[in-house]
Amino acid sequence: MARERVGVYPGTFDPITLGHMDIIRRGAKLVDKLVIGVTTNISKSPMFSDEERLEMVRRECAEIDADIVVTGFNSLLMDFAERQGAGVIIRGLRAVADFEYEYQMAGMNQQINAKVETVFLMADVSLQPIASRLVKEIALFGGPIHKFVSPTVCEEVKLRVEQTGRKGD
Repeated sequence: MARERVGVYPGTFDPITLGHMDIIRRGAKLVDKLVIGVTTNISKSPMFSDEERLEMVRRECAEIDADIVVTGFNSLLMDFAERQGAGVIIRGLRAVADFEYEYQMAGMNQQINAKVETVFLMADVSLQPIASRLVKEIALFGGPIHKFVSPTVCEEVKLRVEQTGRKGD
């Protein structure tokens, strides 16, 4: 019997965007089981807590007909991938600038664990400009984000902006 192909798609998902969902749907077709690893990037200021982001990702992925597991992690990606039994890391690329960073990360990860491959998926052309960082920035200044996130996530982001009172002048 063939070994189960497990892939890991890591990210902060703060918030999860339509671009993330595109990569999740497409990545899930490449593996038997897709583990979505929700982590905290200490260099970013999260809008949502770890638990809120985990719940958001679980809810958004619930309708996808695939074996998807959403879990948090706070370790080296390659250690997390090994604990999950993953042979593949799935990463989305939007632009050339993403490639440079991701290429460097893939090289470092390969040095840490050469048994795990990194697979890059190009974002759908219509979704390429979407970045969580920009979604948050637009929302903080009261701009429309409905084209970038699901309706439920849109409402959650708007509510968080109202709660934190960080709307633009």
